[in-house]
Amino acid sequence: MNKTKKQEYIKEMTSQFDNTEGIIVTHYQGLSMKQLDDLRDRMRKHGIQFKITKNRITKLALEKTKCKDLAQLFKGPTAVALSKDAITSAKILTKFSRENENLKILGGIMGLDILDLAGVENVATLPTLDEARAKIAGILRSPAQKIASILLAPASKIAILALEKSKK
Repeated sequence: MNKTKKQEYIKEMTSQFDNTEGIIVTHYQGLSMKQLDDLRDRMRKHGIQFKITKNRITKLALEKTKCKDLAQLFKGPTAVALSKDAITSAKILTKFSRENENLKILGGIMGLDILDLAGVENVATLPTLDEARAKIAGILRSPAQKIASILLAPASKIAILALEKSKK
């Protein structure tokens, strides 16, 4: 790689590190190309970029970003997952690492929080943004459903309900 390509790579990586919400660093040694392609396909379906990095140059790119604390993880055959949704990438990588013991999760960053392996696994147990929205909508909808079912009940049931409430 010549000097101009290195500078372009550093510039590209710097912007990617600054513009992503979640970064997870992994070791991929021992994975076949078929396994790497499978992992990339899974990640791509969720808008996550899984990229094999050049450590020395990536460390230079990290120096200028909010992620500079991750530089210590870049040793050996390293790949990074860059995404707007750290929870989804943590779920995919954790599941894949359980299926393929050659993928080792080293750590990462979510927002401004540095994560170790345990932190990434904890993030993987959190609900995704869509799942959280669905749960909140279900909670908010539940009282309305109860009121609607009471209003739609026959008049005798309402009378019984009123009687029971008056006894209390």
